[in-house]
Amino acid sequence: MKIAAAQLTCVPADIPANVRRLAALAEQARAQGAELVVFPELALTGYELGSLVEDPGLWVSADDSRLDPIRAVGIATVVNCAVATGGSLPAIGTLVHDADGELVTTYRKQYLYEEERGVFAAGDRDGRFELGGLRFALATCYDNHFPELTARAADGCQVHLASSLYGTGKGIEERATVYPGIAEDTGLYVVMANHVGPSGPWTGCGGAALWAPGGALLAEADDRTVTVVAAEVGGLRSPADAAGISG
Repeated sequence: MKIAAAQLTCVPADIPANVRRLAALAEQARAQGAELVVFPELALTGYELGSLVEDPGLWVSADDSRLDPIRAVGIATVVNCAVATGGSLPAIGTLVHDADGELVTTYRKQYLYEEERGVFAAGDRDGRFELGGLRFALATCYDNHFPELTARAADGCQVHLASSLYGTGKGIEERATVYPGIAEDTGLYVVMANHVGPSGPWTGCGGAALWAPGGALLAEADDRTVTVVAAEVGGLRSPADAAGISG
């Protein structure tokens, strides 16, 4: 299966504008032959925590009609956004829809980062799903810094999907070490989507990428372009299998 990782600059707290951007990137991924595309953390609003606190209208449900243009593209999508939970706080949630626009699964970020605590409700379940004969695990940004979470993904999964926000400065180094490290430690393919340009208080450093089991880089975006990158995944499933991979 060919999978794409997207990077974009969000319009702050503007769901319709960002849906149009995500749909265009999904079209781009589909044109490259990808069957699934992964988008960054809080891709429908940008990292606009103040706006998400003040306006529950920015919270999304799994069947939200505002997502219809993305679901209509004809490619499976992994969209991270503020998801309504039925409580007083939303979750940082990942909605996975298949190529027909049907909901496959919903995942809620488990490890909230600093100022996210008190704004969002943390999830307590791992996210997994099957598509096209492959088994996928889900994680969101800071989740990926916890080896116990990523290690669980290696139990029965082949691909690890991460919707993230890494900024310039320290984030560049973290992006470049955390994800190939997961691929090396778990024997999974790893796909990471990121922001590029302003997103709330951060400036996304781009570099959306895919890594093979063992940590070899398969495809990587630059640090300035709104784009998708894609690569074939599948086949190698364990650290032992990955030992023969070279860069």
